Amino acid sequence: MTEVIVLNGGSSSGKSGIVRCLQAVLPDPWLALGTDTLVDAMPAFLQVSDAGIEFAPDGEVIVGPEFRTLEAAWIEGVAAMARAGARVIVDEVFLGGADSQQRWQKALRDLSVLWVGVRCESAVAAGREVARGDRTIGMAASQADVVHRGVVYDLEVDTTHAESMECARTIAAHVR
Repeated sequence: MTEVIVLNGGSSSGKSGIVRCLQAVLPDPWLALGTDTLVDAMPAFLQVSDAGIEFAPDGEVIVGPEFRTLEAAWIEGVAAMARAGARVIVDEVFLGGADSQQRWQKALRDLSVLWVGVRCESAVAAGREVARGDRTIGMAASQADVVHRGVVYDLEVDTTHAESMECARTIAAHVR
């Protein structure tokens, strides 16, 4: 039985919409946790510090040692929730590509995980980013490809032309 679904994609690729649709179409209750959840939970000073996480004017995201420490604890906490019986959908941005996936694989090693790549053409994601108004301009373009480098998926969806519900149904069909 699938215990964790990890969605990885760049900013504004459509992951959050897919997560909400998955929660609606999957027969059991699933918790939704994402990298935004982690960032929002951090003290404000770590959201603007080179020790925490910084959002450069060009959209680059820079993470420091305090962020990595808290992220490691958070990943272990998400894994513990799944081990305790919660089914979890993780909305992630693997800034380090394969290295980021390896951190999750280590924590989730004994769980049944469905790894999903969420792709979106850079120009489309950049347009969504502008329309959202809550992201640093340039993040979508800078992350569109780098987050997938070296990452191995069970399934990939592309939100360039597919709606969130269509992608969610495709993913749900692979959940055991």
